[in-house]
Amino acid sequence: MNSELIQQLTLMPLVASVVGIAVACFFYFRVKALPEGTDTMNLIARYIREGSMAFLMREYKVLAVYSVVVFGLLFFAFQGHGTGLLAGTCFLIGAFLSLLSGFVGMKAATFANVRTTQAARTGSKPDALLTALDGGAVMGLFVAATALLGLGGLYLIYVDDPRLSTVLHSFAVGASSIALFSRIGGGIYTKAADVGSDIAGKVIEGIPEDDPRNPGGIADNVGDNVGDVAGMGADIYESLVAAIVAAMAIALTAKSEYVDSLFTDGQVGEEAKFLAVTLPIFLSGVGLAVSIVCIFIARMLRQNSPAMVLRAALIVPSIIICIVGYILMPMLGVSQSVTYALAAGAIGGALIGLITEYYTAWAPIERVAEASKTGAGTGVIYGLAVGMQSTVVSLFIVAVVGFIANAVMPEGMGLYGIAMGAVGMLAGTAIVMTVDAYGPISDNAGGISEMSKLGPEVRAITDELDSVGNTTAAIGKGFAIGSATLTVLSLFSAFILEINHVREAAGMSSLVLRLDDAPILVGLLIGACLPYAVGASTMIAVGKAAQAIIEEIKRQFDEIPGLREGKAEPESITIVDIATKAALSEMVLPGSVAIVAPVAVGFLLGPASLAGMLAGSVAVGASLSLFMANAGGAWDNAKKYIEAGGLEGHPKGSEAHKAAVIGDTVGDPFKDTSGPGVAILIKVMSVVSLLIAPLIATL
Repeated sequence: MNSELIQQLTLMPLVASVVGIAVACFFYFRVKALPEGTDTMNLIARYIREGSMAFLMREYKVLAVYSVVVFGLLFFAFQGHGTGLLAGTCFLIGAFLSLLSGFVGMKAATFANVRTTQAARTGSKPDALLTALDGGAVMGLFVAATALLGLGGLYLIYVDDPRLSTVLHSFAVGASSIALFSRIGGGIYTKAADVGSDIAGKVIEGIPEDDPRNPGGIADNVGDNVGDVAGMGADIYESLVAAIVAAMAIALTAKSEYVDSLFTDGQVGEEAKFLAVTLPIFLSGVGLAVSIVCIFIARMLRQNSPAMVLRAALIVPSIIICIVGYILMPMLGVSQSVTYALAAGAIGGALIGLITEYYTAWAPIERVAEASKTGAGTGVIYGLAVGMQSTVVSLFIVAVVGFIANAVMPEGMGLYGIAMGAVGMLAGTAIVMTVDAYGPISDNAGGISEMSKLGPEVRAITDELDSVGNTTAAIGKGFAIGSATLTVLSLFSAFILEINHVREAAGMSSLVLRLDDAPILVGLLIGACLPYAVGASTMIAVGKAAQAIIEEIKRQFDEIPGLREGKAEPESITIVDIATKAALSEMVLPGSVAIVAPVAVGFLLGPASLAGMLAGSVAVGASLSLFMANAGGAWDNAKKYIEAGGLEGHPKGSEAHKAAVIGDTVGDPFKDTSGPGVAILIKVMSVVSLLIAPLIATL
């Protein structure tokens, strides 16, 4: 094995990670040094920051207990293989880095929100855009850098160790399970607060959701941070880790004669195998370096339209990564087939982003708004149709990416090509998360502007930034779910290869998947049920919490003298507490399903049924999550289209607007809780299955 070359390739993502963290720290302190505005603005921002951090600390206490329990289970489960302590420790490292990136990113976002408002207050839209973008960059860079730092460091240490697969899989389980709880918990919080504030404010009381009289206003802005910054950050962090680990796992278990065909200058055997294992993390490091450059380019373009700047920031990195890969592969003696697979994923991800933007920001939302003129029912019907249509196109692109990535690879390495397509789709993670985190920062900025009564000229700037942020958030969700689908296909392939690798070593025949086998069919049906179970439980959780919030807001308006007239202060902390308790209690059941289901099916029904379960869950989960995310985005932007005066004769406050608000309340948990939760569910089940594969392979 050419250990020197492997070490050099692995050092690249480690160096990129250190640079990424350094740049993130620069942006963090730059944002903190900016002017904060008036005392009222700072007071509101402090409430949002304290509420966000209080939720995060309470959530982290729950996750700390969960992590200790899983550490113990892994320790005992793998003790017979001599890897119990190692598996548990790597799990904790993956979990800790996920929590760390979420903590730092949300801290930056809660500093950037009020400073974005202040920049808008001075009348400078470019400065407001730059402040929100810098705040988002802290999250984006920390997510990508910590993922590569953890994986790269462990790989460098254990590259010659036979326990390498356990190290990688345990790290991925730590990242994935924390992401599931963070995304679902944050999603329940943010959408319960959002739905409650919307209905109680806009529909019942006839005031804006960010009106300073609305008791739910602070909780709503807190939710943007815990759901769309910390939760989404954990989601993207986990996606990147899972994609890299899937590709590495396939290379580790693929037959040597197939792996040799990837190289053009004579690498064979162990040398070729470990070079193939190293490529995914090396190329992800290249992606991080490209993202850092593109973030600075986006900052330089801030004088242009915010929509143009952010759209370019999402698309340009994919093109640059393809070009860089095309130049680097021959220099490393690697076949350009790897570049083609990488490019298929990168371009496919950009296309999914554009498709998502179309269905959530252009003509389809105008049709949803038009339908709302005849009531909430017709608006909801059109929104459901938009979600279904977008799912067909997006999944077709994923299928094409998988087909191309498989077709361009040498014989026997098609699965590795699909995995590299997922790596290509996620190589620009840092800038995707930067643009995604920009959204809640600008949304918070608008809320602070409204609650501080800064006037329509300030709100005009923050509303434009927020409108673009809603679109980029929808693009980010589509991108995350599309990449999740490709990643899960890769993890599924890695699981089958790992099972057969262990069975071959034990002298057993390979596992052959046949659709007419009863265990496979049973697993398929179980897998098809689970996304609906998780989707239903999260929707119910949001509904219950929103009901409690609406009742509390109505009580405050009825019982606090002068609140309706703006002469008294609302009891915002009560709403924050209701949303926090609901999120932390209701996230346990759906989060546990992803961990318990593969373990139960694997040990009770065997590896064939578990393979069927994974296949059923990805087919149903990928389509359901895309449908929910895009339908929710369409309802949300249809409401904003009416609020911006797009529906002539039906202004804000009209019956059509109220109908659109109802559609948006349905769409809120669709796009920010259940849809993302289902997408993470299928990834978590896949990485857990990959981890336990050696334990169940011979059952």
